[in-house]
Amino acid sequence: MEGGGNMKSRAGVLASSLIAAAALAGPAAARITRIEIARVESPAYGGAVFGDAGRYEELVGTAYGEVDPADPHDRIIQDLGLAPRNARGNVEYSMDVAILKPIDVSRGNGTLLYDVVNRGRKVALGMFNAGLSGQDGFLQRHGFTIVWSGWQGDLLPGTIRLNAPVARAPDGGAITGRVRKEYELFAPASTLGLGDTDLGRGTPYPSIGTDNAGDVLTVQVRQSDLPRQIANADWALADCTQKPFPGAPSPTQVCLKGGFDTNHVYQLIYTAKDPKVLGLGFAASRDLVVFLHHAETDDAGHANPLAGAVRWTLAHGTSQSGRFLRSFLHLGFNADASGRRVFDGMNVHVASARLGLNERFGQPGTDSLEHEDHLAPMQDAPFGWGVRRDAPTGVADGILARCQATRTCPEIFQTLSSNEYWNQRMSLDTTDGAERDATIPPNVHIYHFASTQHAPGLPTGSCRRPGNPNRYNDALRALLLHLQALVAHGTAPPESRYPRIADGTLVKPDQGASGFPDIPGAAYTGLVNNLPLEYRGPDFDADQESGILQEPPQPRGAPPYIVRVPKVDRDGNEVDGIRSAGLQAPLGTYTGWNFRKPGFAEGELCYLAGSFIPFARTRAERAAAHDSRPSLQERYGDHAGYVAAVERAAAEQRANGFLLPDDAQRLVDQARASDVLR
Repeated sequence: MEGGGNMKSRAGVLASSLIAAAALAGPAAARITRIEIARVESPAYGGAVFGDAGRYEELVGTAYGEVDPADPHDRIIQDLGLAPRNARGNVEYSMDVAILKPIDVSRGNGTLLYDVVNRGRKVALGMFNAGLSGQDGFLQRHGFTIVWSGWQGDLLPGTIRLNAPVARAPDGGAITGRVRKEYELFAPASTLGLGDTDLGRGTPYPSIGTDNAGDVLTVQVRQSDLPRQIANADWALADCTQKPFPGAPSPTQVCLKGGFDTNHVYQLIYTAKDPKVLGLGFAASRDLVVFLHHAETDDAGHANPLAGAVRWTLAHGTSQSGRFLRSFLHLGFNADASGRRVFDGMNVHVASARLGLNERFGQPGTDSLEHEDHLAPMQDAPFGWGVRRDAPTGVADGILARCQATRTCPEIFQTLSSNEYWNQRMSLDTTDGAERDATIPPNVHIYHFASTQHAPGLPTGSCRRPGNPNRYNDALRALLLHLQALVAHGTAPPESRYPRIADGTLVKPDQGASGFPDIPGAAYTGLVNNLPLEYRGPDFDADQESGILQEPPQPRGAPPYIVRVPKVDRDGNEVDGIRSAGLQAPLGTYTGWNFRKPGFAEGELCYLAGSFIPFARTRAERAAAHDSRPSLQERYGDHAGYVAAVERAAAEQRANGFLLPDDAQRLVDQARASDVLR
């Protein structure tokens, strides 16, 4: 269905049914039935001691669970009723699990940190433990128990994944449907997998055959271009890696005469079969955390390895896994079958939309960017946390509508880079999509890391300029401790820091409004990832994040959203948010956007990268380059002046709660050791 004004009422009806079900619930049908630990490394890290928490160990294994298709907590899962049943009438699944914990759990901080894996990979250890000098054991030193488990059911072996069942038609036959795949390449290729994404390979939805009659492959340079259909004789459902075109027929691969290049967007629409019940990933994550928090043993009598050790539960999700958490909340999975809250707190990091997981033939590996997968689903309202009316569509809903009704909402930190404003429409989370700021619920705390890119160290081989080196990891570390103190002790965190329309710090992206300076050799276009309104067919329900997608989606004639960006100062650096010590003592202009270079759809936004435009060293060099930005020498005088600026900025960030003492000292030491103005 197209989302309409009745969406909130449907969310409310579901929430009411969950409350009633919880009140009547006996033993939970949805649960972890068995957990098997296959490998234990104890002690881990060569026996290193992490402060008061002591030595750590890692447990690796498999968790098995089941879900009752009739349970109102889980009926929202797409195609759950079409999955195979066991003797109890339940749907079974299994998932990879890893647990990193103090050997003596009583020495930990009592907090389970569920690191939602990103495309089957661990994130938190690299995100929080990586100081500028390398891995420093931050999470272990503070006593966290870190848990990972598979939730994504379309990944290849070798990743942390969910084994999800395939849905079947009521008569037992294969379910078929149209699937749209989009490809943007970093390197030329003769053959692409039907499960491939920009960030890796996945398990494909196989075609119903290898005859491409009725299938469509199109090509275009930019998303704004009119797609051109490629003749079916010039491409094949085949593998051309070993045999020249038309290759060896394959229902899971596609090849193109002459090969695929890096300058084009390719879109394939084909008829697939055997959709997996991917929405089970939400229930599996919920039930694992509930088991580790509350259970003594599994059904077979195997001990819960964390029995009695968990007092508080946090979730951290980065990018794709942050979108997972937004959908997890929106669909009501933060309440278990007994009505208990699953996660006490969440850090939703660099994620401003939801996830295409719970529809038939879901593709959770995609994300809707300006150039890549621009029409990917789940870019629909609601965007904001609180219930509000979306100005362009009239949809009245919010990410927290269901957990507010069941009183199971967690404390939420939403942390974000500048790239989310430029390439992922972050402004829609805090505005009505038109001219007004939205009211943010009191349990939501938003922190914008000013003038940063999506993640530190992103590859920029397809980009016009070098990437943005302004890191946010130090502030992220401090905020995690604030979140833990909030859920454990009620300690108030720092006030939200993000740009707003009302104070003029969230603006339209044209040059006059944004304030971006005229920097020679650094063209500014104001290009952002706009949001087209799309009709995805009568069988798709954006509020339930479920149904059957019409491919391709059809444009709707409603007024467009206004996507806004942070305002900048005379250097081109953003004025609102958490301004790192490096940004307060800058060496150049740090942006949340970059452009693609020739041969890679030149001029489009360059994936998730920001850019860095260095200042001139001296006034004479600046004048010769006609650069309006003051030089390093004019700003700091000499090396000692630069170090003093970093010291002042680090002290301010520490006083504001965004920098820990050890990290502040490290930044000052790094400035002293640098060659700036030597």
